[in-house]
Amino acid sequence: MSAAENASLRVAQEICQDQYPQNLENCSITFSRMHGNCLACHFILGGTQPGNVGPPLLEMKTRFPKRSTLRMQIWDPETKNKNSIMPSFGKYQVLTEEQIDKVIDFIYTL
Repeated sequence: MSAAENASLRVAQEICQDQYPQNLENCSITFSRMHGNCLACHFILGGTQPGNVGPPLLEMKTRFPKRSTLRMQIWDPETKNKNSIMPSFGKYQVLTEEQIDKVIDFIYTL
């Protein structure tokens, strides 16, 4: 892991340790600039400098009651919207299958 990746992960872990200590690993993937980087586009409670391009990640179980629908949205959002600006985290192997599952586990707690 490069120095930049280590620094990004360390910052994410500090935020997650403070805000979501019970869900540290999954939160760290979501917040890390080298992994999910969800904060670049979305508001997440406890995050610093959130983006406003995507919808806030709040009440996710209500918005996506079917886990498979949320998983596809993360894996390849273009299947639902060809003009989506959200990256295809699975299709382009930005995140592993396991990391996608951990991101879903985390944002389902929001």
